[in-house]
Amino acid sequence: MPSVQRQYRLSSNGQFTYVYRRGKRVSTKDLTLLYISHRHKQVGFSVNKKVGVAVIRNRTKRRLRECVRPLLGQMKKGYYVFVARPSAACVDFQQLQSQVHTLLKRLDSPRPPHTGNKK
Repeated sequence: MPSVQRQYRLSSNGQFTYVYRRGKRVSTKDLTLLYISHRHKQVGFSVNKKVGVAVIRNRTKRRLRECVRPLLGQMKKGYYVFVARPSAACVDFQQLQSQVHTLLKRLDSPRPPHTGNKK
């Protein structure tokens, strides 16, 4: 069984661009999650060349896919893009998994309005 089934993968560059431009963004130390509501549930992973050489980037993507796979049934419909920062390559699997959980929780919980310091 594939890690994230093909039907759940964001595939085209246009889909990624759409999420980058219009998506809601939440972040942790090593990952950023962009989400936009849509009638299908699809997940994409973006790992920049700053993360490392191809072997490291591919390993990081595989680990992220495996973190997301058990959660697919619980995720609401929409487009998700997980963006890995360079530090994500050095983090162990449990920490990566915990950050994915944190991102999905933050996405669902409404954030209080920001009241900046007024001088």
